[in-house]
Amino acid sequence: MVICSLGKNICIYGENKIVYSIYKGRDDIMESDGNTYYIVKAEALPEVFLKTIEVKEKLRKGEISTIYEAVEKVGISRSAYYKYKDYIFPLYEMNTGRMITVALMLDHSPGVLSEVLNEIAQAKASILTINQNIPVHGVANVTVSLELKNMMVHVDKLIQIIEKIQGVKKVNILAKE
Repeated sequence: MVICSLGKNICIYGENKIVYSIYKGRDDIMESDGNTYYIVKAEALPEVFLKTIEVKEKLRKGEISTIYEAVEKVGISRSAYYKYKDYIFPLYEMNTGRMITVALMLDHSPGVLSEVLNEIAQAKASILTINQNIPVHGVANVTVSLELKNMMVHVDKLIQIIEKIQGVKKVNILAKE
């Protein structure tokens, strides 16, 4: 499988329209950073997309040290590689290394932070740091940094879930990587 995003263009070909219809309503999984992503079987993609991925893999693995050598070996032009390199990638790269920092205002009540952390764990996000300030006027400010590498839902969906927890007053994303 290959993820394909070409800005506002849809990357669906031939028989694989079924993949589009299955996942179209699953925006918690298929949308990220304002872009829409689709899962398409590799054999349905134009050859240039597959060769672009092949070039990226050869460079990543260190099999070839320069882009010029890699595109020559694979058989595509450098301009084709540069045109698509930032828009097509294997499924496993979709969330690699992405992190966010979230600021929360929570009621100073037993179990509120615990419930927030449970929702984060259920989404399979990894908690990198947690900082909770001393509560003032019954409100605790908490900052949580998350790695999204293995996350099972989209960040916006997780934020919506957290906002619905009783005792959560406010949730803001401070930073995204």
